[in-house]
Amino acid sequence: MRIAIVINTAWNISNFRMGLIRSFLRENFEVHAIAPPDEYVSRITDAGCFYHPVDMDNKGTNPLNDLRYLASLLKIYRWIQPDVILHFTIKPNLYGTAAAGLLGIPTINNVSGLGTVFLRENLTSKIARQLYRVCFRFPHKIFFQNCDDLNYFAGKRLVSREITDVLPGSGVDLGHFLPTPFRRNSSFTFLLAARLLYDKGIIEYIEAIKMLQAKGVQATFQLVGFRDNSPFGVTDEQLRDWIARGYISYLGATDNIREVVQQADCVVLPSYREGTPRILLEAAALAKPLIATKVPGCVEVVEDGVNGMLCEAKSAADLASKMEKMINLDQLTLMEMGKASRYKVESKFDESIVIGKYLDALYALSGQARVLA
Repeated sequence: MRIAIVINTAWNISNFRMGLIRSFLRENFEVHAIAPPDEYVSRITDAGCFYHPVDMDNKGTNPLNDLRYLASLLKIYRWIQPDVILHFTIKPNLYGTAAAGLLGIPTINNVSGLGTVFLRENLTSKIARQLYRVCFRFPHKIFFQNCDDLNYFAGKRLVSREITDVLPGSGVDLGHFLPTPFRRNSSFTFLLAARLLYDKGIIEYIEAIKMLQAKGVQATFQLVGFRDNSPFGVTDEQLRDWIARGYISYLGATDNIREVVQQADCVVLPSYREGTPRILLEAAALAKPLIATKVPGCVEVVEDGVNGMLCEAKSAADLASKMEKMINLDQLTLMEMGKASRYKVESKFDESIVIGKYLDALYALSGQARVLA
């Protein structure tokens, strides 16, 4: 079977989809990756994939750029002639699906979250909904990462429920993300790991830190993640100011999130909405207590009072309150929360569950029976 995987960056493939790709290669599938080029391309080709570069305006909404992207995908699809195409992230889901539909190629799509465009009610969000309504007539299967997102799409008549299913996020490799023996830092350490977008709750995190520091609470507050040049991203000036004022330690971007999370006492994600956040899954696999907002995606991973705490979205005060409570927990309670986090991912978010659903969908499309090892 010849499979094409289309996504917004080679980095995304390298960091989030390699387990899936390796499983396809073990099935002797021919795998083609299509994404804008970056320094992670070699990791994809070294794994045994074919790679095809494509230009894509990740952040912009220029229709001419998007039409050029559509035309490029049409050309690549004709050249590869895949048996099925897997689409991830917004523009591949839209324009990749349209291109595949025009060529009569079956597709399986993955809606990993609603994205920034759906968090605001404006002309752009209306156009996006209409594009989904048109393009999502073509896929043979659409995976969502939580029931709230699926219900939103179905309620807006953007998708037919008959072709949908829910995945446990992108899953987590439990063998790679193994917890280390519990060790509480002398200065309790919080970590927020995310792209530096306002919608990830970065401002609320900073405001909560200010409140805690004003009360004399002693702790270390870390931030790690890629800076984002979109209008919804934290500016370089803001970031430098937060560092200069001693609010945060900015660790930059990293390819080794496992090591960074292992050194933290608690992982925080005050996001406004998620699919199923990968950072919470990885932190839970590493047996870390969690703090997240009561929003779709986060509530699938964090059970309030069991493996972490939930706070109100867009409320720095509530976030500060939960962070202070976390600091004041005794060592045994923190350990029990961490164990509950690990149990949660072992029982519900193992990467093998995601891989199994994809293989079932692919074999169903091909009309072949899947042979279980």
